Parts: sequence; C-alpha cells; structure tokens
Amino acid sequence: MSIPDRAPEEPVRRSRHLLDPADLAQSHRRSQGTTESLGSVQRWVMSVLAVTTILHLAAGLVLAAVFMDDSRQGARIGLSVIAGGVGVLAVAIARVIHRRPPLSTWLLLGLVPAVVGLVLVLR
Repeated sequence: MSIPDRAPEEPVRRSRHLLDPADLAQSHRRSQGTTESLGSVQRWVMSVLAVTTILHLAAGLVLAAVFMDDSRQGARIGLSVIAGGVGVLAVAIARVIHRRPPLSTWLLLGLVPAVVGLVLVLR
C-alpha cells in the first residue's frame, strides 16, 4: 500500500495585528514607537495636567469672589482679576512645556476666568 503524495503545506498567514511566534524580535521591533513620539506624548500629558491643575485654582478664585459678601465689592473684583492672572499663567506654562515662546496672543485665552468672574460678580 502506498501513501499518497501530500501537497506541501503553505505557511500560515496571520493578521498583521497578531504576533508571529516564529519571529518575535521582528514583531517587537515593528511595534516600537520612536522616542520622538514618546516625548511628544509626555509633553502633552504634562501640559494637560499642569493647565487643568492651574485652572482649578483660577476657578476656585472665581468661586470665592462669587460667594464673598456683597459689601466687599473691591475684593470680589480683585479676586476675579487674580483669577485672570492665574489663567494667563496656565497658558504660558503650557506654551513653555511645548517649547514655544510664552508671549503670544494665546495668552488672551487665559483671561477667560477673569471675564467670567467679573460677569458673575458685577451682575
């Protein structure tokens, strides 16, 4: 009795998103990002954390101004102005983290807490 000839088996094709156990080194190399992209992600994470933390301080100053006694109108306005300065500082820090010059027209965005505070205090 003779054994029938078998056709040679074709290599198994795996989807690109799966690891190839026969070639783990190549798969690992292919999935590695560059250190430049890692640095960019780190800068974004750091700037988002810094800006949100500082803007929480600005929001706290606005809330303090809103809930302050109505007889101390000057202090309420002063707290709103300080909140605007803190907001400008947040934008400047984000620009420095991204290696951009801190002085730009984007600093006007930092004045939003002051405008909101003054609207709420002076109504």
